[in-house]
Amino acid sequence: MDDSFGEAVQRLRRGDFSRLEPLFRGAQPKIMQWYEQGRFGEEPDALAEALSCACFLGITDIAHYLMTRGVDPAAGAGTGLNALHWAANRGNLETVRLLIERKAPLETRSMYGGTVLGTAVWSAIHEPRPDHLQIIDELLKAGARLEEAGYPTGNSPVDDVLQRYGASSTG
Repeated sequence: MDDSFGEAVQRLRRGDFSRLEPLFRGAQPKIMQWYEQGRFGEEPDALAEALSCACFLGITDIAHYLMTRGVDPAAGAGTGLNALHWAANRGNLETVRLLIERKAPLETRSMYGGTVLGTAVWSAIHEPRPDHLQIIDELLKAGARLEEAGYPTGNSPVDDVLQRYGASSTG
């Protein structure tokens, strides 16, 4: 990929997160170099999307770097999902934990109408990854609203986690 800043900004805005991964890796990731050079100074929306991209990719150290420099953990929803939605969707447990620690809102709705817990539950059922059940557990421990999970889901492992937090069938 051409690693020009302008192209990267356009890809961040489009949500081409997988294609941007090389800019977030390595000893001195390009995304950090550009931040240090002040390149994002007039691109705050792209900077917010860089946080979402790091969370999508599960590159927790870059997410931490950006948030310690003032990027709002609730920002970066240009794709319809914010950083925490993406981390939960992609099964990135350590990134989810970081965002919870940084007080990312749990009840923000995605373009699909779901909260982060709803996104995690949907992903655990439809695009399962090894840490999805733990992510659901972590979100519930952090105070995510159980009613957003859509219990019963029909997925036994997911329902088992939800039941530990008091989910019960209304039918």
